[in-house]
Amino acid sequence: MAKKNLNKTKQNQQDDFALDKKNYSMIAIGFGIIVLGFLLMIGGKSNDPNVFNTAIFSFRRITLAPVVILFGFAFEIWAIMKKNSPKSEED
Repeated sequence: MAKKNLNKTKQNQQDDFALDKKNYSMIAIGFGIIVLGFLLMIGGKSNDPNVFNTAIFSFRRITLAPVVILFGFAFEIWAIMKKNSPKSEED
């Protein structure tokens, strides 16, 4: 009887969280994707302030990085909204 009460207590503690551990790990992955997008955007400065460097208009900075960032935000929303399948209860 005491063992059943302990199992119910552990299950109640797990139910207190809004999301599962899997959701939190996917949120961390989404955050990493967003950071990767911002890292793709950096660079392209000129050594001489009087000379314009056209490297800021590269495909990586203008197209790829914003798409990666938007994908990261979409992944974050999906990670938060994803429902995990209910676990089988053992009595």
